[in-house]
Amino acid sequence: MATPDLTPFSYVVLTLVGRNGAGPHDLVRMARQGQVYWSAAESQYYAEPKRLEKLGYLRAEKRPGRTRERTHYTLTDPGRAALMRWAAEPARFPRIQHEAVSRLLLGGMVPDSVLVAGLTGLREDIDEITARLDAADVAAASVPHRTRYLRLNHALARRIVEAHRLWIDQVERELGGSTPSAPPPPPREPVASPPEPGPPRRVFRAPFVD
Repeated sequence: MATPDLTPFSYVVLTLVGRNGAGPHDLVRMARQGQVYWSAAESQYYAEPKRLEKLGYLRAEKRPGRTRERTHYTLTDPGRAALMRWAAEPARFPRIQHEAVSRLLLGGMVPDSVLVAGLTGLREDIDEITARLDAADVAAASVPHRTRYLRLNHALARRIVEAHRLWIDQVERELGGSTPSAPPPPPREPVASPPEPGPPRRVFRAPFVD
């Protein structure tokens, strides 16, 4: 059973700290690469480790940085135990907050052209996320104990991204970016066309008989 003082985001932070530890700047970098799976404000990756340290799940130490000392977090025994319990729990389908899908429900209230135009930004995000996944695949090799697991997650991320790309294509095909016109009238019953005129008929008259 999950520990009451740990939220789903707490487990994400503990997982990212992982076996080798991490600083807040490392957590932010990893979060950017994993944007497909979890979205949170970057400030939370600075605040949550401090909270977890106070609760005894993380240990903080100062390490030299390029210009000043940086905080580096490592897991404590209670932190490892919490992750072990969490990993054993049945996973559920992720909760999704999908703004673009909600916008599409405005169909009939706003012009289709507006709905389609609003998806332009989503295409830009897809291109950016794809580039990050390419970089993350390369970087995965630098973390040998996580390489296989990272690439499995990247494979899922690529499928999610591709599903969105295909969905946008379908929306654009079906809505066409223009305001829908009034529904067409029902089709009329087919009317039989008159038969084509045949060759002129010759009329034979019987000879007059008295």
